[in-house]
Amino acid sequence: MMSATLNTAATSTHATHATPAAGPFPRRALIAVGALLMVAVLGAAAVRIVGVDIRTPDAAASVTRELRFEDRADGSVAVIDARSGSTIDTVNGEAGFFRGTLRGLARERRRMGFGPEAAFHLIGRADGRLTLADPATGQRVDLASFGPTNAAIFARFLSAR
Repeated sequence: MMSATLNTAATSTHATHATPAAGPFPRRALIAVGALLMVAVLGAAAVRIVGVDIRTPDAAASVTRELRFEDRADGSVAVIDARSGSTIDTVNGEAGFFRGTLRGLARERRRMGFGPEAAFHLIGRADGRLTLADPATGQRVDLASFGPTNAAIFARFLSAR
């Protein structure tokens, strides 16, 4: 009987290239990164524990105007001087930032059980910044934080007649 022996030696048509073994990561670099992370975490914890306020205090108010905002049937929003009751401006179209800002404040009013009757306070500050505050909820929006173009949408209401 003849037995056939099959040669199972690996025959590959691909060339094998030896890749250099990656050495261990430099120990000093790992220690430095670990120390930096530890300092950052400890610094943040210290600020939280001590209670340091990291916000810049508001500048004094130079002008304040009480405003109400009413949706109209045509989709526009009337801007009303709360003291005189007169419409000082009408915002048409998308006005995404304007509508989004008001929507957020109105949602908080509804959540806390307040209606739309109370006026919002638009505050022009001595440093040129603008704040839209809701005295009913205590919420406030620093409008300058969203850039001068967005703040200008509300700034025009301070001088509108």
